[in-house]
Amino acid sequence: MIHAKTQWIIASLDPEGEQQAAVLAKRLKLPLLVAKLLVQRGFNQTADAEAFLYGRIDRLHNPFQLKGMKEAVERILQAKEQGQRVRIYGDYDADGVSSTTLMICLFRRLEMDFDYYIPHRTLEGYGLNEKAIDLASEADVKLIVTVDTGISAVSQIAYARSVGIDVIVTDHHEPPAVLPEALALINPKQHDCPYPFKGLAGVGVAFKLAQAILGEPPVEWTDIVALGTIADLMPLQDENRILVRLGLQQLRQSDKYGFRALAEVAGIDLPAITSTNIAFGMAPRINAAGRLDHADGAIRLLTSIHEEEAMASAIALDTLNRERQQVVDNIVKEAETIWMGKCETAARMGLPEPSVVVLAGEGWNAGVVGIVASKFIEKLYKPTLVLGIDAETGMCKGSARSIEGYDLHAALTECHELLDHYGGHQAAAGMSLRRENLEAFEQRLGQLADEWLKPEDWLPKTTVDLACGIDDASLKIIEQLSLLEPFGAGNPAPKLLLRDTVVADRRVMGKEGKHLKLSLSAQGKLLDAIGFGYGPILSRISDGTEIQLVGELSLNEWNGQRKAQFMIQDIQVEHVQLVDRRGDASSLQSLHKLLSEDSFHKAVIVVPHVAWRDALRHESSVPSGMTVRTYEEFDSAEGWEWESLLLLGRPPSADKLSAIIRRCHALERVYAVYNQASWPSMQKPGASGAAKDSLRSAEPTLTADFPGREQFAQLYQTLRRVSPLAMQGSDERLATMMGWPANKIAFMLNVFAELEFTTTDGGSLSLAASPQKRELTHSASYRSGMRAAEAERILFAESESFAQWIREQQQLSISHVEEGAAVS
Repeated sequence: MIHAKTQWIIASLDPEGEQQAAVLAKRLKLPLLVAKLLVQRGFNQTADAEAFLYGRIDRLHNPFQLKGMKEAVERILQAKEQGQRVRIYGDYDADGVSSTTLMICLFRRLEMDFDYYIPHRTLEGYGLNEKAIDLASEADVKLIVTVDTGISAVSQIAYARSVGIDVIVTDHHEPPAVLPEALALINPKQHDCPYPFKGLAGVGVAFKLAQAILGEPPVEWTDIVALGTIADLMPLQDENRILVRLGLQQLRQSDKYGFRALAEVAGIDLPAITSTNIAFGMAPRINAAGRLDHADGAIRLLTSIHEEEAMASAIALDTLNRERQQVVDNIVKEAETIWMGKCETAARMGLPEPSVVVLAGEGWNAGVVGIVASKFIEKLYKPTLVLGIDAETGMCKGSARSIEGYDLHAALTECHELLDHYGGHQAAAGMSLRRENLEAFEQRLGQLADEWLKPEDWLPKTTVDLACGIDDASLKIIEQLSLLEPFGAGNPAPKLLLRDTVVADRRVMGKEGKHLKLSLSAQGKLLDAIGFGYGPILSRISDGTEIQLVGELSLNEWNGQRKAQFMIQDIQVEHVQLVDRRGDASSLQSLHKLLSEDSFHKAVIVVPHVAWRDALRHESSVPSGMTVRTYEEFDSAEGWEWESLLLLGRPPSADKLSAIIRRCHALERVYAVYNQASWPSMQKPGASGAAKDSLRSAEPTLTADFPGREQFAQLYQTLRRVSPLAMQGSDERLATMMGWPANKIAFMLNVFAELEFTTTDGGSLSLAASPQKRELTHSASYRSGMRAAEAERILFAESESFAQWIREQQQLSISHVEEGAAVS
């Protein structure tokens, strides 16, 4: 078994929704699949669906509906007419960089006297600060226009006003209870702002200001809007969807040196760029400037008018991004150690793990702690705050990421007395506080989580848009789904549940085998599936495994060929899996390899002999906490909780293996680590050749070539011709006559002796004069041999058949448990 990482919630339509989808499909000439997805996403009216699919520039809202827009436009135009110095004040993330870039483009077109200022993340922190205002005053700046920041800068804007500087705020963050007294505040989230769309990014608000001043939407700058909107995870709905679609069109034919250079270093084919390329290729490199150095490098790139300068800036950002990745990896390792310590302390005190993850370390770069927090969310699914501590001042600056149901902004507001500064929204936030407040801060956040979150909130969920089979994973479906692009926050790419497929082939790919590639089969068709980061579970998947996958369809183009492929996001295998290593030359080496490649929880190594058990317990490669038992010890043990059975050495019998499987009600995987030579098949340990010759051991010595009734009859007829026969060497002489193995002859003679078909007298073997008619099954050796042959057939069956047998045994165990529960 492989358990899904998330709870799958499969969307479905009621009869009314099905009818609405049919109407949309007919009126808008859409594939029914696309119409169903539109209804599932809330677009069940023709006008709404048409606006979503085909919204054009004329559907943008009037920018003057934004509160404060009229005053802002008048003041900026006044500054232009009077030749006043204007300073753009931005933020250091990708949205802030994009907003600043767009405002630079606007002021260049207006031929204004202006410059820009972005604070240093580490030295100055987020938002307006008085030192920066002093610098503006010294430069004779008369007007500051903030972009993507300023909504919380109450005291700073009051200070600017006191030194003769007007401030226009353009922002999109959650407004605080007390707003700054700026000349104009433009933020659609103001409670009394009538603007119909509240989801604009900071760069979106800047775009609306440009639209208001120019009298028309500056479409040529929508590529900048697309970058900031996607990077800041704003919902791709309403205006954002229109602006991002237009921006992608601009990028596909871009002649801007900055974007062309950025695409080149990121390995992006501009004519085919998607929102995903921006999110994972462009945005991280833009963000890297502000995280590790200064965002000015990203501004220079996006505003460059010289090709060589743009390429140099792009290469510098790419280098910074690589450094950022290493810094993140280092902090993650340190943070994991701290978290493990917190959990161990809680366990010693008899307390549960903390409900909110709060991790702080000296010297941690405050520019990357948000990325670290996101990684912990993926791993633990708990609200996470990661802070860097300044060892000299004791100030902590950090970022937070949250889960559904836990509003970070609301939580930080509840803790405001412990904080020096905070801002953000439900899913992400930033804050600063003093070191001595950390413990109380962590406790309060945890209390809020326990109060606000219900048990189901702690389970990550994946909403699946559609359940389908391999026939549906086609180029035609991909083309249909592309009507819903661009994809991103608020309009994710459709997630599919791929059912009724089996694994035809599997392998790892990429550096250090981190990624998984499966070849899936169903109805005679094949489909490739790629799972980034899933490489480590390769050993837990076998050929023939029935598998369910959640993910997205994508187009794979290679050497002029186009085919569909499935991008895996979650995996589930509902049956017990066989990891088959029976063909390996060395069982012990196979075991070592498995232990090094896979992680085992509630696992037991089962061996046929006490000597093997004792040897393994001293093996350095076997984890100290892993149990090693013989089959006999297992019979008397409570084995209900084992999830993994590692069978080292051939099991003594199929019956013994079946008994163990049936006792393991929680069994998920069986690792068969044995071969034909890994354990003597049926001979009694220590029995000498002479003893076997004289006693015809009751244990059969063959399994693979078990004789049938016809062969027993042939041997009997031969004995009628040649008996009496000297006992000494009779096996070999008869084997030569019959052309059969000597051990097979020995076994058959042993059966005849038990049935009293033969007699031995004076060292001779003869047929009984008047034998009583008996069935072969009356012989204990024959019955034992049949069981051994059946065991051999099972234990060395073809992989798929052996796996099916294991599942049948486990199903018997499950049925037994369910029957017992029903009776009780």
